[in-house]
Amino acid sequence: MENSPRTGRVAAGVAASHPATAAAGLRILAAGGTAADAAVAAVFATCAAESVYTGLGGGGFATYFDAASGQVTCLDFFVSVPGTDGDRRPGPMVAVDVFFGGVPQVYSIGGASVAVPGVPAGCGEVHRRWGRLPWETLVAPAYELAVTGVELPHAHARTLDACAPALAHGDGGAIYAPGGQLLRGGDRLFHPGLATAFEALAAEGPALFYTGTYASLTVEAVRAAGGALGPMDLAAYRVLETQVDHAMLGSYRVRARHDLNRTVDTIAALPAGLAALPRPERAVALASALRDRGRQKIGDTTNVSVVDPEGNACVITTTMGLGAAVWLPGLGINLNSMLGEGELITDDLAPGRRMSSNMCPLVVIDEAGALAVAIGSAGASRIRTALVDTLIGVLVDGLDMPTAIARPRFHVVDDTIHAEPGYPRDELEALTEAGWQLQEWPEINHYFGGVTAVGVGGAAGDPRRDGVGLLL
Repeated sequence: MENSPRTGRVAAGVAASHPATAAAGLRILAAGGTAADAAVAAVFATCAAESVYTGLGGGGFATYFDAASGQVTCLDFFVSVPGTDGDRRPGPMVAVDVFFGGVPQVYSIGGASVAVPGVPAGCGEVHRRWGRLPWETLVAPAYELAVTGVELPHAHARTLDACAPALAHGDGGAIYAPGGQLLRGGDRLFHPGLATAFEALAAEGPALFYTGTYASLTVEAVRAAGGALGPMDLAAYRVLETQVDHAMLGSYRVRARHDLNRTVDTIAALPAGLAALPRPERAVALASALRDRGRQKIGDTTNVSVVDPEGNACVITTTMGLGAAVWLPGLGINLNSMLGEGELITDDLAPGRRMSSNMCPLVVIDEAGALAVAIGSAGASRIRTALVDTLIGVLVDGLDMPTAIARPRFHVVDDTIHAEPGYPRDELEALTEAGWQLQEWPEINHYFGGVTAVGVGGAAGDPRRDGVGLLL
């Protein structure tokens, strides 16, 4: 635990990957809610506005910074492996090809890909620990979005294009491709029945999905589609508190969970004198720290970052994979496909076991113990890249938050540097001279992550996801 005197350096605000999501969080801050209240409301809003990335049927992680005590807490409400009931074996999954960066990648969806969801339980635990406003107040903005539908941003439409084989599969076709045509940027995204689900969630709380009215509906939907999820899986689900790691970036302390992608370890591996290195030399050092032997994965993920007027921060990252195309009947809720995500399948998976994830919502604390940055990112294996690049931009290069998030990035896969257009030519030349292969992308692309952050450089969402930052 660290002492954290309030300095007021970071303005209260919300950053998210959709204007409606950020507005929902800001509305709760303006009503006197804590960072946790606003983050929960924003997460629920993502389930209506950002369903190409996440939903009530997904899972995630939350990192909370308490300004009064300096304590940082990480909660794991990611998905668990089903099958503890022991009365059903999963059938085969449904393979789908998703084209990403021009390369086809095989994913699996269907009932057998559905793991035990954690978003409702996770939001409930965040509210229980650090919330101030009534639960139903936090659900209200999402309910209103579900009633009217939400405009689909152009960046989200590009993600939909790539993920359509999964998202528009089966019952998803009527939502994402009404009349047989995929939604485009500016079209209305509407989930019939989702408002009913939020109304029930407001009244019954998170138990609705685990032991309440929707538990049996979830089991029936998954099993009808060939999955093994059962009532014991749902009833036994619990939110876990996880160890908080740390690494120094100059004089700043980065606090986060230990993710599958080793974000904290990567920051710790950066040269101590990073700020003094010539930029080309720094690029080579950064590439070495980022070396990633994993496969490229697309992943549907989103993040919300919130700081309240008291200096508390709450960062929540959620995902549903590509979505299993298993919908709760009449409720507009797609379930996750995390068991069909190859990079998350580890040898130790067994019924009841929590799955691993690349998600890494984090906070950065300054020398005085005060909050400097609250940040998270979407992007599967590119989450680490996006977070590290943005933190270097703000804390080392002195950029404001919008500039740091928007600037071109590179990502390392094996011995190849994937670079966005506009990345400094002298740095790319230094990388190739150091032996790296170079693949230059034709556009700034959502492949390179989706950062949302509130910090000393302001509040911003990633233009790769049409994100926004709003200050109170």
